[in-house]
Amino acid sequence: MPTFMTLNTDAALQAATAQLGLALRDLGPCFPGDTSRQNHFEPARWEGEPEGVNSSWTAGFWTGLLWLAHELSGEAKFAQAANEQIKTYAKRLERRFVLDHHDLGFLFMPSCVAALRQGPDRVAQACALQAAELLMTRYLPGAGVIQAWGRLDDASQRGRIIIDCLLNLPLLYWASAQTGEARYADAARSHALRSKQVLVRPDATTFHTFHFDPHSGAPLHGTTQQGAADDSCWARGQAWGLYGFALNHRWAPELELLDTACLLADRFLAGLPEHGIACWDLSLADQAGEPWDSSASAIAACGLLELSDLLTARPEQAAHYRKAAERILAGLLRECAGWLAPGNVLLRHGVYSRPEGLGVDEANLWGDFFFLEALARHARAWSPYWHPARAR
Repeated sequence: MPTFMTLNTDAALQAATAQLGLALRDLGPCFPGDTSRQNHFEPARWEGEPEGVNSSWTAGFWTGLLWLAHELSGEAKFAQAANEQIKTYAKRLERRFVLDHHDLGFLFMPSCVAALRQGPDRVAQACALQAAELLMTRYLPGAGVIQAWGRLDDASQRGRIIIDCLLNLPLLYWASAQTGEARYADAARSHALRSKQVLVRPDATTFHTFHFDPHSGAPLHGTTQQGAADDSCWARGQAWGLYGFALNHRWAPELELLDTACLLADRFLAGLPEHGIACWDLSLADQAGEPWDSSASAIAACGLLELSDLLTARPEQAAHYRKAAERILAGLLRECAGWLAPGNVLLRHGVYSRPEGLGVDEANLWGDFFFLEALARHARAWSPYWHPARAR
């Protein structure tokens, strides 16, 4: 089996940016939906709103793809489109439109914070800081966690966290760095530590979601929303945990989350087929006919490359994780690259929610984003939008 090192990574990046050019041509100023339809992204639809409105928790990945394509290719059309979209984030904040959730890091880091790499941008800066403040309203001091979903007075969601939030925490660390206010980073650190305590099981598998008593902070029980069962190992959740704990270690090394990230990485790799593309739930990996979730593998590849960069004191382990990321990327390029089939997507064979029948064997925006991020990190040592700001 060929390794990623035998592949032309520059050609892969060129193919990816060309594919994004097709998607931009097809979508124009519209935001795409969360998932593709027969490997074509189409304008997002929200009842009572214009076609292509900025409405989903995934919108930031589309803007981030455009910024990333501009940084990789230098083509002005991508930066122009991304920059035009910034005003839609300001409007969304003004309306508080579909923002009753924790995915504000996913929305505003790859869009507004990424815009600041191009130079000062008053609107983008203000939007990102407002988003961080809005995320803080979801912090429950009694439990020390950020509520994931729903209104804060929704009894069914009160005190619930999900593993995805680990990748939304960089917005709070960033806000602390920008403002000098420790409260943002303090909330992020508390949530990360509580996540380690309750989301990671003794066998290094993970819960998708966990419930706390919002007042006393007492841990209640773990559940799933998109995994096969409450006690199964949802592949994308495992990947979110792997990458998320690694990123939190980068921002807050005093939390000592690096070994936790490594444990989750080892468990993810143990359930991964040789071709490198994860089954949608790792607990079902040996069962024939279960669909892949390429997005889980793309996120995991980013996490493995992050670990490889962080493990400077453990060169053999760092090399192991880098080789594993290369194996995953080789499989994704060979089996799932969007430009190998008709369509305008980057990464085929993903899953949004298998239990709900959403986006099964389709592309999704986060899969495309993390696939391109992983390619850029491997080929050009590109610094992700989730990292502390680079010196200009």
